[in-house]
Amino acid sequence: MPLERAVAHTGRSDNLWSARVRYFNSGNAFALNLSRVPSVQFVDERDRAFDADAPTGLIDMDLSEALETPYPATTPLILSRYARIRAGETLDIDVRASAQLYCVLTGRGTTRIDDETVHWHAGDVLALPGAARTEHRADETAVAWLVTDEPALSFFDLAPVDAPASVIQPVHYHAEDLRTELDRVYQHPDADTFPGYAVVLSHARLEHTRNIHPTMTLALNSLPAGRSQRPHVHSAMALTLCLQGEGVYSLVDGERKDWHRHAVMVTPPGAPHAHCNEGDARMESLVIQDGGLHYYTRTTGFAFVD
Repeated sequence: MPLERAVAHTGRSDNLWSARVRYFNSGNAFALNLSRVPSVQFVDERDRAFDADAPTGLIDMDLSEALETPYPATTPLILSRYARIRAGETLDIDVRASAQLYCVLTGRGTTRIDDETVHWHAGDVLALPGAARTEHRADETAVAWLVTDEPALSFFDLAPVDAPASVIQPVHYHAEDLRTELDRVYQHPDADTFPGYAVVLSHARLEHTRNIHPTMTLALNSLPAGRSQRPHVHSAMALTLCLQGEGVYSLVDGERKDWHRHAVMVTPPGAPHAHCNEGDARMESLVIQDGGLHYYTRTTGFAFVD
C-alpha cells in the first residue's frame, strides 16, 4: 500500500491530548521527501545592494520557496542578507536570532548597542548578539553582508536569549588584523601541509570550540594564484562571499560557477565541490558554514573525493 503522510489515531479521542496523537511505522516514518538545498549564486541581489539609487534597507537572499519553509531562509538554518545604508542614514535591525554576523563590504560608519558604539569600515567583521537591537549609521554609504540563524530559531520555535546572557558578546574583527592573520598563514613554514589557507574567527566565549557561534563557523579563506583545491564533501552547507575572485571559479556537483565580487554562493550539504584560482592574485572569501553542531555531534562528514 502507498506510503501515507499520517496514519490512524490511537483510537482514544476522549480528550484533546489523545486526539493529537499520530503513529508511523518503519515503512513510512523515514520517507520524507525534503527538497534539496539549491546551489545558487546571488548576483542580482548583489547588484540591487550596490545600486547607487538603492534605499537604506535589507535585501534578503531568500530561498524559502525552494526549501519549502514558511519563513525566509537561505539554507534550512541560516538567512543571508545584504544591508545597505546610505550616507547620513540609520538602519535599525531587530531580528529573532541568537547572533548577527556582519562583514562590511564598502563604506564606513558606526554600530550602537545600548550604550556601546563601535566605528567600522570596509573589511571589518562584527559578531553581535541576536537579541540586541542594533543601530547602524553610515558616515559614507555602506553595504554589508549580514548572516543570522533566524531560520534555526523559527524551526525550533525558540526565542533568542537576552543579549547580556547570550554566548555572543559584541566582537569587532578589524580588517587590518584579518589581513595580518592571513599573511601569517601564508608565511607559516608548514603552510603547504595545511588543509587550506584560512583564518578561522572565534572569540573569548567560544575559544574552546574554535567557532564564532555554537552552530556556525566563519573563516577567511584563501587560495594562491594558479592553485586548485582538492574536491571534497562535508555535511555542513557553505555560504561563500567572494572578496577577491578574479579568474576564480568553483565546481559544485560538476557545475562550474564563476565567481563575482561581493556575490554570495551556496554550496549544498554533501555536494562534491572544489575551488580553482586561475587568476594572478590570491583568492579571498568569507565562508560561513552551519557546521557547529556537526563538530559537536562528530558528524562533519568531511572527505576528499578525487
